[in-house]
Amino acid sequence: MKKNILLIFFLIIGIIIIYNFRGHNQNKAIEACIAGSKKLDTPMTVEETKEFCKQKIQNKQ
Repeated sequence: MKKNILLIFFLIIGIIIIYNFRGHNQNKAIEACIAGSKKLDTPMTVEETKEFCKQKIQNKQ
């Protein structure tokens, strides 16, 4: 009985941790895209760059 309760407890904690960090990789990819877009020939504003990067990253998924 104790094993079942502990298993359920750890599963709930694991799910909470996964939901808290699920967007972390996408945010890092967007930040890298923004940093890389500074090297482009056509200058863009920060908001334009964020939207451009979000669209490109979401299309790959």
